[in-house]
Amino acid sequence: MMTWAPQDTDATNKPGMPAMARAYARWVNAHGGIHGHRLQVLTCNDHNDSVGAAKCARRAADENVVAVVGSYSQFGDSFLAPLEGAGIPYIGGYGVTNDEFTGSMSYPVNGGQPALLAGLGEALADGCGNVALVRPDSIAGDQLPTMLDSGLRVAGHPDAGDQPAAEDATEYGGQAERALRYATGDTARKGCVVPALGDRTDTFMDSFRRARDDFPRVRTATVLGSVDQTVIDATGGASGPYEGAYITGWYPVASDPRWAPMKKVINEEAFGDNRIDPADAGVQTTWIAYTVLRAALERIGGGEVSADTVRHTLGGGLRVSTGGLTPTLRWPYESRLAAVGFPRLVNADVTLQVVRDGRLVAARKGVGRGTGITDMTSTLEHADVP
Repeated sequence: MMTWAPQDTDATNKPGMPAMARAYARWVNAHGGIHGHRLQVLTCNDHNDSVGAAKCARRAADENVVAVVGSYSQFGDSFLAPLEGAGIPYIGGYGVTNDEFTGSMSYPVNGGQPALLAGLGEALADGCGNVALVRPDSIAGDQLPTMLDSGLRVAGHPDAGDQPAAEDATEYGGQAERALRYATGDTARKGCVVPALGDRTDTFMDSFRRARDDFPRVRTATVLGSVDQTVIDATGGASGPYEGAYITGWYPVASDPRWAPMKKVINEEAFGDNRIDPADAGVQTTWIAYTVLRAALERIGGGEVSADTVRHTLGGGLRVSTGGLTPTLRWPYESRLAAVGFPRLVNADVTLQVVRDGRLVAARKGVGRGTGITDMTSTLEHADVP
C-alpha cells in the first residue's frame, strides 16, 4: 500500500495521514495481519506540486502497490492517469479535487469539498446577507464557488462573492478588507465571510481579526480541513475569531464514541506522535480508507492480493460498514451524481458543527444515522458544475 500527502510545504500540509497509515499497519501486523497478509505501507510526499504528485503515482506503479489509500493531493489530473494506467485503485482520497469523483479507479469515502461547501451554503442561506468566499487561486480552488453556490441557491440566496487569494501568502490584509466590505454590502442582514484556504485559513484569520473591528456585523464560517479544534484553541478559543462560526465536516465530531476504535489504534501504536490528531479530517479519512481496504482484503481471504483483485473486489458489489462514521459504502458503476459530473461520489453526508464556548460541537440534531448529519445528494444534483 501507499499513502501520500504534502509535508513541510508553504501551503496545506497533511503529515498525519501517512503517519496514521503506518500506525494502522503496525497495529494490524501486531494482531496477525489480515488472513495472514501483513500490511506494508509506503509513504510519499507530493510537496503540493503536480510534478511531485505524478512522481508519487509512478513510484506506486514501480513498487507494485495494491492500492493508494487515505491520501491527499490537489493534483488529481497528475496522479490519476498513472494509477489508472497501472490498474491501481485510489481508495479514500481527501476529496480536494473533482477528479477524485470522476476517475474509474477512484473509490472516495466522503463527499470532498463539493459536499462540505454545498452543506455550508445551505446552512448560511437563512442567516446571512452577502456571503464572501475567500479561496485558493488554484485549479482546485476554481471549483469551490460552484459548490457553495449550490447550497445557497437551495434557499433562494444569491451566489457568493468569489475572491481568489494566493495559497501560500504570509498575510491577507487586502483580501480580508475586501471580503468584509463585500459582506457588509447588504445592510439588512449580517454578512458572512467564508475562508477556505486550507492551512492558510489561520493566516487569513490573523488579518481578518485585525480588520474586523470596523465591521462588527460580520460572522465567519468555513469547512473542516481549513479549521479544526487545535486551530480554534490556538486563536483564542471562546474569545477568538471562530466563536459562533459554522463549520461543515464529513464525519461525526471527534468526541463521538464511534471514533473509539481509531483512538485505540493511535494510543497503542502512535501514542505521543503529535502528527496524528484524532480530530483532524485527514487522519479520520485515512482511518476510514484503511477500513475499506481491510474489508476488501477480508473478502479476498487467502487468495492472491494484487491491485487487480482489490479493484475487482471493490467494484464487485462490496458493501463496507464503517461503524456509523459514514453510510455503508459501495461503488456502483455510476452514482446518482453522475449527471453533474461526480459519477464516483457515493457519500454526500455532511455534519454541521459550530464553535460554542470555544469548542467544536454538533450544531443541531439530525435524522438518519445520528446527530447533525445531512445528505447533500439532492442539493448537489442541481449544482451548476462548469
